[in-house]
Amino acid sequence: DEVNPDMESNDVVLVVGANDVVNSAAQELEGCAIWGMPVIEVWKSKKVIFCKRSMGGGYADLDNPVFYKENTDMLLGDAKKTADSLAAAVRERLEKV
Repeated sequence: DEVNPDMESNDVVLVVGANDVVNSAAQELEGCAIWGMPVIEVWKSKKVIFCKRSMGGGYADLDNPVFYKENTDMLLGDAKKTADSLAAAVRERLEKV
């Protein structure tokens, strides 16, 4: 809850392996299993990138509407390998600056 007021000022939010704690269904789908649960409102940032093994639901086995929002990209695969590849690409890019 503490980060939510600042979420709109974030250019990018990288979500690694999380689902339910960043699931907008908690606020958008009244009556769902996680309705009313406090969540981190990542969908309010300019860009959301999810690193997950699959599009599957989390512990609550609920689809996450954030996956389908216009500002969201999915990086499916092993999170460690994906994070390592991202870090290497950022390092390479920074070396060129």
